[in-house]
Amino acid sequence: EEKLNLDDSQWEDIHVVTGALKMFFRELPEPLFPYCFFEQFVEAIKIQDNATRIKSIRSLVKKLPKPNYDTMKILFEHLKKIAAKESVNLMSTQSLGIVFGPTLLRPEKETGNMAVHMLYQNQIVELMLSEYSKIFG
Repeated sequence: EEKLNLDDSQWEDIHVVTGALKMFFRELPEPLFPYCFFEQFVEAIKIQDNATRIKSIRSLVKKLPKPNYDTMKILFEHLKKIAAKESVNLMSTQSLGIVFGPTLLRPEKETGNMAVHMLYQNQIVELMLSEYSKIFG
């Protein structure tokens, strides 16, 4: 409802744009990874065999509601492009996992496992970026 002037110089600062993107995802009524999928993604990232872990994440992603899947595919494609320019912007897949993991994927009710959950949230985003073509291809 608020009219934004995207020609305003404030939008030239990438941190403002990134903050706005994160805030958009944080303020959704439900995260991009729906609450009912949280534990399933956490269990999938714990799988030791990498090929099986990727297959499991891919299977979960395909079960997401279409709007979530479509948004996720575009977002991760964009974040992958950011990670590809790590030498310039210092944003590796690991850094992006740390920044976006807790925003995109969180439990409905916070428990005492917040630190452990954060580790898994980061790892899930990192894996999805590094294995984008296998997960979304």
